[in-house]
Amino acid sequence: MERQEIFDLMDLFTSQPIINFYENIFDNIDLSFIPEFIPSKYGPKGYSQRALIRAFIVMKLQSIKEITALRDYLFLNLKIAYLCGFDITKPLPSYSVFQRFIKNFSNKTLKQIMNNQVMQCANLEILDSEITCIDSTPIKANTKYNNPKCFSSNKFKKGNQPRSDSDCKLGVHSANNEDTNKNYKFYWGYKSLIICDAKSGLPIYEETYTAEKADVSSFIDFMKRANKAFSLEKSAVIADKGFDSKSNYNYIKDDLDGIAIIAKNKRNTKNPESIAAGNLICPGGLAMHKDGKQYLKDSIKQKYRCPFAQSKDDSLCPCNHPKYFNDKKKRGCIKYKSIGTDYRSSVDETSQYFKNLYSKRTECERHNARLKNLNLEHVSVRNINSVKNLYTLGHICLLSVAIAAKKQNLDSMIKSVVKLKRVS
Repeated sequence: MERQEIFDLMDLFTSQPIINFYENIFDNIDLSFIPEFIPSKYGPKGYSQRALIRAFIVMKLQSIKEITALRDYLFLNLKIAYLCGFDITKPLPSYSVFQRFIKNFSNKTLKQIMNNQVMQCANLEILDSEITCIDSTPIKANTKYNNPKCFSSNKFKKGNQPRSDSDCKLGVHSANNEDTNKNYKFYWGYKSLIICDAKSGLPIYEETYTAEKADVSSFIDFMKRANKAFSLEKSAVIADKGFDSKSNYNYIKDDLDGIAIIAKNKRNTKNPESIAAGNLICPGGLAMHKDGKQYLKDSIKQKYRCPFAQSKDDSLCPCNHPKYFNDKKKRGCIKYKSIGTDYRSSVDETSQYFKNLYSKRTECERHNARLKNLNLEHVSVRNINSVKNLYTLGHICLLSVAIAAKKQNLDSMIKSVVKLKRVS
């Protein structure tokens, strides 16, 4: 009788839609394969691992940034703590319990939960791998050096490792990958790499790295693990120019039997002026003549020569180019035009087909924006294991919201945490 009165009192402090929302979310997250308690020969058995996972799911869905705020929320909403699986007749876990758990719990286990959610979404036909998009997002570490008001002159020097987080690394974030201007910012922290279904905008696989890892070099290993978790065969893979390389193109074509829709990185490349027929134009404004090809390992270079190369008339060159007077058998300037023979070169990014598919890459950016709404852009924890676990839990949250909405025939709310809370 006394226990029932406690439950009735709890309902007074927590709104019914929020209670219904978390009941639906927890019903769609299978934690049965995780041991309830860690076996121990000595001391108390501790708190339920499943309850602690659910508590961190509440933390993200409530956009709570710090563990202390999570504990306060559960203390003020005992019904939610009860739904998580805590015994509310006893003290809730302390800050140190939550901190140790998020640091020491296996990220591999959380990825298994996420993979189960992805498979469930596939079975509900709200996710597939026909068209996928990949993107990365920066994660700023909990250090004063990331504060714009920190005026330390050497805060972004490699050797100046922040004392507060020994795992974070110095990274650079470009404001816009489509902009060729040097518009970038340095930061200390990590990087989240994710592949999404481009139709639904839901995540398929994710990994968290330290910030110094380049997207282009992380791509193949990441895709191999993603393909192992959820088949990406015959998928059209969309990515921005941060992932552009011949090896990445070839991996998608040869290993996945898919289509690569990766924007070309134009850095360190020249686009010489040419006429409609394709012949290059010399400094004097004349169309140059083809003069053989140069065969390299991965490409062919078409050679172009001055149209008056064999002339003996010194007055023909309109710009009096120094090379026209070099006393060689063939006079005048020379230019080369690269003719690629690999798969990357065969992809025409100016075609309407390429443009239509590439426009779907924004779904990955929208998903990253939803993650930021869970208060994950600036983490409060200070080690890589905790950051990895929080980000995986963030993806689990958004997948669970999609599953709960689909099962309630609320398709318009598959990607909206706030709307689903309102109607639960």
